[in-house]
Amino acid sequence: MSATAAKGDQTIANTAHPLRPISFGDIGITIDRRDDGTIYIRPATALGDYPVRITDRLHHWAREAPDRVFMAERAEAGGWREITYAQMLDAARRIASALLARGLSADRPIVILSGNSLDHALIAFGALYAGIPFAPVSPAYSLISKDYGKLSYLMKLLTPGLVFVDDAAPFADAIRLNVPEDAEVVVSRGVLPDRDVTMLGELLVTPEAADLDVVHDAIGPDTIAKFLLTSGSTGNPKAVINTQRMLCANQIMIRDTMAFLKDEPPVIIDWLPWNHTFGGNHNIGLTLLNGGSMYLDAGKPTPAGIEQTIRNLREISPTVYFNVPKGYESLLPYLREDAELRTKFFSKLHAMFFSGAGLSPYVWNSLDELSVLATGARVPMLTGLGATETSPYFMSVTPATSRSGHVGLPVPGNEAKLVPNNGKLEVRAKGPNITPGYWRQPELTAKAFDEEGYYIFGDALKPVDPDDFTAGFDFDGRISEDFKLGSGTWVSVGPLRARFVATCAPLVRDVVIAGINRDELSALVILDLDGCRLINPALPLNDLAAATADPLIRDAFRDRLVQFMAGSTGSSTRIARAVLLDTPLSIDRGEVTDKGSVNQRAVLEHRAELIEAIYAGTASVITT
Repeated sequence: MSATAAKGDQTIANTAHPLRPISFGDIGITIDRRDDGTIYIRPATALGDYPVRITDRLHHWAREAPDRVFMAERAEAGGWREITYAQMLDAARRIASALLARGLSADRPIVILSGNSLDHALIAFGALYAGIPFAPVSPAYSLISKDYGKLSYLMKLLTPGLVFVDDAAPFADAIRLNVPEDAEVVVSRGVLPDRDVTMLGELLVTPEAADLDVVHDAIGPDTIAKFLLTSGSTGNPKAVINTQRMLCANQIMIRDTMAFLKDEPPVIIDWLPWNHTFGGNHNIGLTLLNGGSMYLDAGKPTPAGIEQTIRNLREISPTVYFNVPKGYESLLPYLREDAELRTKFFSKLHAMFFSGAGLSPYVWNSLDELSVLATGARVPMLTGLGATETSPYFMSVTPATSRSGHVGLPVPGNEAKLVPNNGKLEVRAKGPNITPGYWRQPELTAKAFDEEGYYIFGDALKPVDPDDFTAGFDFDGRISEDFKLGSGTWVSVGPLRARFVATCAPLVRDVVIAGINRDELSALVILDLDGCRLINPALPLNDLAAATADPLIRDAFRDRLVQFMAGSTGSSTRIARAVLLDTPLSIDRGEVTDKGSVNQRAVLEHRAELIEAIYAGTASVITT
């Protein structure tokens, strides 16, 4: 994933200034090669002991630091509503007692429809304490979807006994049309016009059950903690079983690799959705395991949400910061223009971490530059490889090796199996953090594991040095996205997409590559409207059609396409023509997931007429 950084963003080369030193675990490996080409990579360091249940750490910190803030969110008055470790433990025990009295179970779990909030966390920790599975669902399935297709499917799959939303009104239609009548609805505030609700406050005053400690102690490594839903990028979402073993083992993997987390309790300010494994497992878990404080960021990397994030960062200095590439890109102009904010952001920051997509050199170099301006050193940027099915931490870079596209090596406790597949190395995983399967979908579970019990990622890796695997691995795309041209030449879509997006920064958010059985490749381009406004500030907000038709945008994109073509080496890397999509991708048709990931196959299927028009010469294409 390489491209030339934009002019003005190369002030600090990656080696021009030292990295801020941080404690980091040793990632050594042993390698076992088989005659059939299969390669097994195992960490040289064994995984340390991990708790039996994640709420054991809640007990620990409620005893060791009872008054320390565990979580906080913005209050209506403008300050922070805080909950300490002692308060969370008390609330979890009371809510757990209320949930146990309702006879809930894995067959009648809790479904949470609303997004991140302290009340969401109270329900979740009450469920964890009671040993009752819960499933956080993307709010987009209730608030953005037009047909509620995914929500309806999930309700039938999970058969909830209780559904929680923080604010009843926005979810009224989704609940009325999709939530079974025999499921209790619990809300923080508001009413439903045609249905009784239980107030969360009622659960919070429930007396502790006499057998609560016995119930809690009976929770074991195989107890289902939650169901996390896949994004549905290849069909309907699957409910990934998350056990206590998975959550607890993965947190030790994170702590022993990112060892700086042991040096002081982490302070995190975070918006990443809890219905995904990055925010809901990785970030909440590392906060709890290490006795940290999480400040909930109601902002998002959008024009409407970024101001809230900036307001929060003016008040809270994180010690470690997690985001997606778009989030870092949205922060850049504020960090450039405001020296006080820049100092506040970087002053205590040990490391940054990104996931979900490649971070462009333009953004990476800019963050290096800004951290040097603020602190005199580069703050390490970290990443790795993981999935909902791996809890998610599976592979990690080190501060010295980190770069976009590099995913590093398996962390202690995990094993990687590399299997030859059409000239690539397909990666598979085994470890205590791997899911036992998908809830009520045994046929999909069987397909997800190979004959040796390794989870099949569907991703390919490429060694940095074929003669020295200790140098780690680069991401080499999704196996299922690759295809052949009419000439029989394979197209490696993942790396091609990454190079295209990086070269076209900041105009392009993603691209769909077309050309199956054709003579040459074409591109369906998804513009980044924030990036487009950097080229033409006069563009109206959130008007995709206006951006795709704008002459300045089209000329700027053509210049980048020419630059991309200059680096192409053959038919499998040369994109001859491109179309700027003027209609948004559809979540209902599966073209885009709730977290913004683009489903290549769904777009190609639903835009088949446009693709035919591209190759027939009747579409409005941009060429070099």
